[in-house]
Amino acid sequence: MIKSIKPVLVICICIILFKINVTAQDQQLLSVRSLSQKHPDSALIILKKLHVQAVNKNDNISEGLCLQQMGQICYNQGHYAQALDFYLHADKIFSATKNKDLSAANMGQMGVLYYYNKQLDKSRMLYNKALSIYRQSGNLKGQAEIFGNIGHLYEKSQRYDSAFYYQHLALKNYTQINYKQGAAKIYENLGSIYEDLAKYDSAYTSFKHSLQLYQEDHNEIGSIEVINNLGDILRKSGKYKESLVQSHRALAIAGQTGNIYQLAACTKDIGKAYELMNRMDSAYYYAELSRKYSLEVYSKEGVNQTAFLQVLYDINKKSDEINRLNNIRKINRIIAVAVVVVAVLLIVLGMVIFSRQRLKIKDQHALAKQKEAQHELTRLELKNQQLEEDSLKQQLEIKSRELSTHTLNLIQNNQLLEHLRSTLQAMVKEDKRDQKKQMQHIILQINESFNHEQHWKEFTTAFEQVHQRFFDNLKNHSIELTSTDMRLIALLKINLDSADIATLLGISTDSLRVSRYRLRKKLNIPQGDNLTAFIQTL
Repeated sequence: MIKSIKPVLVICICIILFKINVTAQDQQLLSVRSLSQKHPDSALIILKKLHVQAVNKNDNISEGLCLQQMGQICYNQGHYAQALDFYLHADKIFSATKNKDLSAANMGQMGVLYYYNKQLDKSRMLYNKALSIYRQSGNLKGQAEIFGNIGHLYEKSQRYDSAFYYQHLALKNYTQINYKQGAAKIYENLGSIYEDLAKYDSAYTSFKHSLQLYQEDHNEIGSIEVINNLGDILRKSGKYKESLVQSHRALAIAGQTGNIYQLAACTKDIGKAYELMNRMDSAYYYAELSRKYSLEVYSKEGVNQTAFLQVLYDINKKSDEINRLNNIRKINRIIAVAVVVVAVLLIVLGMVIFSRQRLKIKDQHALAKQKEAQHELTRLELKNQQLEEDSLKQQLEIKSRELSTHTLNLIQNNQLLEHLRSTLQAMVKEDKRDQKKQMQHIILQINESFNHEQHWKEFTTAFEQVHQRFFDNLKNHSIELTSTDMRLIALLKINLDSADIATLLGISTDSLRVSRYRLRKKLNIPQGDNLTAFIQTL
């Protein structure tokens, strides 16, 4: 590939290669960076040789910088996958050397790559990481560059408020450190945003600021682009003559620098201006001239791409061969070491097996004793648990029997009282005046004893010991329940029939039926559902 380069360029490359040393490494990288703009294939060859030298000298910083520039060249040529590979290798090296600024710069370049590869989330993530590192190190220039990239990302997403915010942050930092080239680029970005929003006066002002800074920094390429943008803004504002002045000015500078890409852009804009002025002959002339320059650009780019791909192929082929030989050496070393290690291991293994066998037998005896003790402990725990369960069952049976006995006594007592009341009522109806008053007094005492509270307290205590938290659960269904309702529900819970319940409550079966109906309404039981069945589920 070197034979295809101009003789003067070949001599320059040879001089660079022969004079490589540690002190000149940074200067060489800068020279290669400028060379990569016109001859990326030659620059890639030189960078590969510099990379090999850096590896041999164990110069990690130079090695990482070479990989980073190789990634940048591949990115500029549109080979994103290869560029990302170089960037990732550089990132590992910079992380290992703990050089935060170089690592952040590399992350910023990877963020740009992901942006143009339509992976905006990854792009923003890398921008944020780089920005965090720059803030820790206090690198204002690095922060400004990342702010500008984030602003550009928001601009392309048409989130112009955020784009303005980040571009102004970048401009503030660049102004603070008096970095004119960076500030010029930000003004150019702001002009582009204003142009998207059709705010042509603001766009024109921003581009003018950018041009002034580029000229102070003697940046001809940047000046051409901004002058052409000024012509574009004037054309969109309807100022066609002023637009032509700026476009011709940009065309003249592009012709002096030999920038064919800018020549194509300038002639294209001039053709558009003439077309809007209805000067079709001039419009056609410059449109054809733009097409000619564009074809020349594509032709050169095609040649450069072919040369670049060949160099990239050769580099990858050599790298694969070097990796293969290194792998063979590593395998041979590993085999030699493995033989020695295996011999030593066999001896050690025999000793270990003998020792472990003795320990194993000893451990087995100890484990057997431990399992036996654990088994005995488990058996005792199960036995205690069973005894506790039996005790609880016995207590529950006793409480159930007490409840049944207490309920039966209540029923018998009330039945006896009911019988006495009926007999006395019959005697009263005989109308014997000498005993009527005394009989009425006895009936009153019997009525008072039907619902004696002490009997119900004892019944409630026994009931709650058997059916714990029953009344608490019941209150969750209704807060309108009276003490009489509670007694009726408790009697239904222990499955008494209606006659016994009426006797215990001292009411007739008809009154009991009415009480049951009212209770259903308070508990919101749907029609058709059984009241007793519902209470049993509580």
